Amino acid sequence: MIKRSVFLLFLGLLIFTSCDKKRVFDRYESIPNGEWQRDSLVEIRFEAPDTLKDYNLFINLRNNSKYNFNNIYLITELNFPNGKVISDTLQYEMAAPSGEWLGTGFGDVKESKLWYKENFRFTESGEYLVTVQQAMRRRDSIEGIKSLEGITEVGFRIEDIKQ
Repeated sequence: MIKRSVFLLFLGLLIFTSCDKKRVFDRYESIPNGEWQRDSLVEIRFEAPDTLKDYNLFINLRNNSKYNFNNIYLITELNFPNGKVISDTLQYEMAAPSGEWLGTGFGDVKESKLWYKENFRFTESGEYLVTVQQAMRRRDSIEGIKSLEGITEVGFRIEDIKQ
C-alpha cells in the first residue's frame, strides 16, 4: 500500500512538472485586498536567462468578479542590468462583449496570460526588473482610478520558444 502511494505521488509530481515545459520564469505578486492603487508599482526581479536565445514574455493577471471593466491599461518598464529601460503603455481585453471573462479558471478568480514581448532576447546578463502599474480611468475623467478593485495578483512569465 505504501509503495503504491509513493508511486502515485511520484507520478503526480512528474505529470505536474512536465506539463509546463516552456516555463523559464514565472512569479506573481499579490495585490493587497484586491485593490490596485494608482501609484502602486508591482516589481518583479529576475536573473536573465540564456542571452543567446529568444523568449516570449507575458504579463499575467488574476482578477475576480469585483473587476468592473472589460479591458485594462498598464504601464510597464523593463529595466536592464546596465540601466537601459524599455517603457510601454499596454491595453488588453479582459472580457468578451457578452461580459464573459476571457481568462481561464474556475469560480470567481480568472487568470489572463497577456502577451508582452515576442521573440525577445535578453542582451545583457544580470538582474532585470519588470514594473507594472495600472493606468485605468473612467471615460468622464482625466484622473486615473485611485483604487482599482478586482485585480488580485500580477505576474510576469518568461517562456522558452520551442521550435
